[in-house]
Amino acid sequence: MAMPKKGSRLITVDGAVYRWRVSHKPAFDPDGGWAPLTFAVERAEEPQGVLVVSLPCARPDNWQGERTIVVRPVLVAGCVRRALDQGWNPGQRGPAFTLTVAEDELPALLGESPTYLVPFLWGMIPEGGGLRDLPRATQIWSRD
Repeated sequence: MAMPKKGSRLITVDGAVYRWRVSHKPAFDPDGGWAPLTFAVERAEEPQGVLVVSLPCARPDNWQGERTIVVRPVLVAGCVRRALDQGWNPGQRGPAFTLTVAEDELPALLGESPTYLVPFLWGMIPEGGGLRDLPRATQIWSRD
């Protein structure tokens, strides 16, 4: 079954076109802790094998105040390349291929140190930020 087009984005990695999407539904850890931020990738045309990437941070909508990052195309491309190197075959049906990214791997995948965000009231502020950062906060849900 192909990934829904709504809410997904296209990305070209080394000449191949993929569709990727961060899940809109949060996953909950049965132990009450935070669930990792994940996204899925598949070929845009004739999707077969799915790649599921698990990141070492929480979803932006976590209520525990755990830090998160923005999933940017450079990270998606780096994860696709790493998964292909580790044996993911996007043209072969079967169970999802899981790539778990460790925190110390993020700089190599991003090409720079990650910028973490922390949920704050109705938005996000940079990790370690304070009230001075509120004008730069990114709203992630409505205050209504």
